[in-house]
Amino acid sequence: MSHHADREAVNAQKLRTGLCRMWHAFGYSLAGLRSGWGETAFRQETMAAIVLVPVAFWLGQSWVETALLAGSVLLVMMVELLNTGIETAIDRIGPEWNALSKRAKDMGSAAVLLSLLLAIGIWVAAIWSRWGGA
Repeated sequence: MSHHADREAVNAQKLRTGLCRMWHAFGYSLAGLRSGWGETAFRQETMAAIVLVPVAFWLGQSWVETALLAGSVLLVMMVELLNTGIETAIDRIGPEWNALSKRAKDMGSAAVLLSLLLAIGIWVAAIWSRWGGA
């Protein structure tokens, strides 16, 4: 087997260039979204996004506000996918309890919580500025 064939067996994507690499990367991204769909939290966040992103275009009073509203919802979904990726990698290492594994999973969960708090804060501020007091 040639050196090139050895590298291809390890990770063919590393050898691709240009549009071929982009096309395959897009396919991997779609596979990641399909995998994320298998997670209850990601499905719930996707359902919320289907409602909230269009509402962001109605509620936002400027393009910046609309971007913050919609972007905060998408950010929660992105952080959820990253958290699931961390959890999956830790679970692949081994199912036994380990302090470092717990720490990694807890930090991923905390990142999801912070992204949710950010999104809630942005949405509350936008709703307040539209109808609350100003």
